[in-house]
Amino acid sequence: MKQIVNILPLLLIIVLATGCKKNYEQPVDANYSYADKSIVQLYNATLSTTRNNLYINSTQINGTPLSYGSLFPSNAYGFSSPIGLASFLIRDTLSTSTQPQLSFAQNLQGGKNYTIFMYDTMSAVKQKTIETPVVIPADTTARIRFANFIFSKTIIPAVDIFSKKRNQNIFTNISTTEVTNYIPFASKITDTLYVRATGTTTDLAALNGITPTSKRGYTIIFRGSYSITTGTLARTLSSFVNY
Repeated sequence: MKQIVNILPLLLIIVLATGCKKNYEQPVDANYSYADKSIVQLYNATLSTTRNNLYINSTQINGTPLSYGSLFPSNAYGFSSPIGLASFLIRDTLSTSTQPQLSFAQNLQGGKNYTIFMYDTMSAVKQKTIETPVVIPADTTARIRFANFIFSKTIIPAVDIFSKKRNQNIFTNISTTEVTNYIPFASKITDTLYVRATGTTTDLAALNGITPTSKRGYTIIFRGSYSITTGTLARTLSSFVNY
């Protein structure tokens, strides 16, 4: 039986155990120690996919099939998975689908978090698994990283991420399928981020109104088709929370 784990503060866990539900804007005395399990997120940046299920060691993990641009789990910071070498399978749920099955092995270590990025297109779906180190800042900042999973049939340049608030690039020269390390980022302050071809000032896409919460970790992701500027498959800059 699958288990969805929302990595919430220890205080909140205690409150829930007593049957009282409360919401907290930021973590207090957070406990991210899961020595006997690993925590996994799955993000689908594969163009035109609509009905993907995830299986680990032949057990289906998700409920609602994952479509393009979706995150699993959508209402938690990850799901727990047994540690050790695990067999992963991602496939379309439609029996007549032409999407090839994606199978891979992953050695999951206890107490660590991972993000699986699906990318490319429905006919050539790929994945990249990245460790997601959980580091809670001692101050009030948040942490962000950048993932470049834009699709193109032709060679395209690396990209920069420009912060309007800082008036400077915060990530530079990031190639496709590259995921950066986290950097500190001001919390509770609204910023706009732009993705640009490295060394240029032309905006390819923008993430408007990002206001990170203190002590949280975020992934900024560039996805879609590099050559498309409108519609559901257009190049897009978006974000999701890791912890």
